[in-house]
Amino acid sequence: MKLRNIALAVAAVAALASVATTNALAQAKEQFIPILSYRTGPFAPNGTPWANGYVDYFKLMNAKGGLNGVKLSWEECETGYDTARSVECYERLKGKNGGASLIQPLSTGATFAITEKAPVDKIPVVSIGYGRSESADGTVFKWNFPIAGTYWVAADAIIQAIGKKEGGLDKLKGKKIALVYHDSPYGKEPIALLQERSRMHGFDLQLLPVASPGVEQKATWLQIRQARPDYTLLWGWGVMNSTAIKEAQATGYPREKMYGVWWSGAEPDVKDVGDGAKGYNAVTMQHGAEPESKVVKDILAMVHGKGQGTGPKDEVGQVLYMRGAMSAMLALEGIRAAQERFGKGKVMTGEQVRYGLENLNLTQAKLDGLGFAGVMRPISTSCVDHMGAAWARIHTWDGKAWKFTSDWLQGDEQIIKPLVKSTAAKYAADKKLTPRTPADCQS
Repeated sequence: MKLRNIALAVAAVAALASVATTNALAQAKEQFIPILSYRTGPFAPNGTPWANGYVDYFKLMNAKGGLNGVKLSWEECETGYDTARSVECYERLKGKNGGASLIQPLSTGATFAITEKAPVDKIPVVSIGYGRSESADGTVFKWNFPIAGTYWVAADAIIQAIGKKEGGLDKLKGKKIALVYHDSPYGKEPIALLQERSRMHGFDLQLLPVASPGVEQKATWLQIRQARPDYTLLWGWGVMNSTAIKEAQATGYPREKMYGVWWSGAEPDVKDVGDGAKGYNAVTMQHGAEPESKVVKDILAMVHGKGQGTGPKDEVGQVLYMRGAMSAMLALEGIRAAQERFGKGKVMTGEQVRYGLENLNLTQAKLDGLGFAGVMRPISTSCVDHMGAAWARIHTWDGKAWKFTSDWLQGDEQIIKPLVKSTAAKYAADKKLTPRTPADCQS
């Protein structure tokens, strides 16, 4: 009897081990991606649609069979747009489900902090349109990928647009341009580029920091009313953006003289102001609101149409939703590029994904096939260039919707590249890093 019980126990243990092994194998076939999001607090109105677009694109790819058969898994962690909480979320999720493929911090402050951890953890840090502008230099920032644009590209495009409006960049001499910015690493990022443009063209740059979250700006706009700058740039996020536009309206500052960064140019920033925001401009990170794009139609049919949408159906295709979907697409195409080298149908490690992100070659045909026709231009990264594209446009709020009001603008590489190189070199010296060699670039 005792022998029979022992045999049954051994069989039970073997069965459990078999189930555990099966589960582990099933889990191993999933590519895990942590999501640092913020759906609560003063930045939630802007953070939420981004997260919804990000998750919905993952759902779309799973509905299509995954990446060469590899399904995606993810877990959200609420950060409240707080750097310390973002780092806590990163630490908690980075080792789950076989390890994180990559991380998108969705915060410049968090990107700064996690940048220090990435080389040790071997997890790529992807910052689509935010983070350290100098991290475009892949020889110094091996694990950082500010794909599709940095704040220096955004600032440069805005100055180019203003120059065109004035009849040439030489006409900026003697003009006054104010920067109203979130007093954080994010808000300070464009300053170096704007200072360089100021020296080149002779305009006076006025720097006006606003304490987070940005609900109190009366003193700032009193300064603007007194100084009467010819143009005002807005580098805000969340409630700070609509507050700034309302203050501009209250003080009589022309909204058509205002230009926001791409995190200050979405529906949540203007919808409560309505006609009061009419004429307000913002630079776009290539895309704008894209309700007619194929990727949006696919998400509506294959995700929301199946009752699996992450947020409200009517936000699908709006600016920040598209930013989330675009950010997810670029991340997943990095994983797909890794599979091309290391094995289709296999789960990629963080190190392998890093290689894929560094060897992206998204031709227009590939983008069109992914549903981004008319939304984006080609992107190609390399060891030296972790950004891959420097294109932008300007769109303007007409009181009801965002409309493109400029042709394609390209960040001026003669200004941006030297700034990237010198700032990255300083970072390398401060951190005692040796820039990568051509041989290292092959790995």
